[in-house]
Amino acid sequence: MDRTTTIILLSFVSLVLGALAIAIFIYVIVPWRRRRRAAKEAAANSVTFQTESSPEQPESTTPAKRNSSIKQHSLFIIFDQPSERSDERLTEWLREKGARYDSIKKIFLIDGQQPANPITITNAFPPGEMPDLLRGETHAPIKGISLLVKPPLHKRRNQQMYVYVELAKEMQTHFSGAMLNAEREPTTDDTFERIIG
Repeated sequence: MDRTTTIILLSFVSLVLGALAIAIFIYVIVPWRRRRRAAKEAAANSVTFQTESSPEQPESTTPAKRNSSIKQHSLFIIFDQPSERSDERLTEWLREKGARYDSIKKIFLIDGQQPANPITITNAFPPGEMPDLLRGETHAPIKGISLLVKPPLHKRRNQQMYVYVELAKEMQTHFSGAMLNAEREPTTDDTFERIIG
């Protein structure tokens, strides 16, 4: 077999294999992705349907609907007297709670009862980034913090909400500051009941 024939034969085999790969993609992968997407949408719709129309527990559907519309719970603790001393107390408190610092997002995370859904602690003024207090990073005194957590998908998995509320109350007492809800209004027992669900 001469060189030209070999090149033509290899080109033909390449074209056939390429066409075969495209056929497999069109007839196998694309429908599989569509079925998978449809299954996810059906599962999401059935969860929504169950939470909205469960005849067995009419009282519990209201908080479940409320929680499903909330992307995350937010509480703000404003320190009465921000200073180096309040920063030291905050650092000690974070160590006691086993907080870890996320250097990419510049926030602290506390695992609580559900490490997959940690409680986030971030700066309230200005909103966002926290200095790495555990490593002694220099900064202006922190004036307040935000406590954030995502609500659970299922009401029976709300142990993290209890931890979240307890941490917020403890933080308010520890720093004798004002606590505000997501609408920047003072928190009440109703606020905590809504969070816990």
